[in-house]
Amino acid sequence: MSEEENYTKYEIARMLGSRALQISMGAPFLIKLSEKQLEEIDYNPITIAKLELEHDALPLTVKRPLPGKKKAAEKAAA
Repeated sequence: MSEEENYTKYEIARMLGSRALQISMGAPFLIKLSEKQLEEIDYNPITIAKLELEHDALPLTVKRPLPGKKKAAEKAAA
């Protein structure tokens, strides 16, 4: 995980869960893992997702609402 990106524990949990689901549904791994490494982690999708997060390989982004956006949307609707 890069130092620039500070994710909350909730964002990390959401990203890992989403990526683990993708892996369990057959998505390709985004990091190179040997057969021995996969056997050591018992082909666990959550562990694989954690390794991808550590190597900055997750293809997911976090969209955070900016302050004031909600008020602007309410004004436009009125």
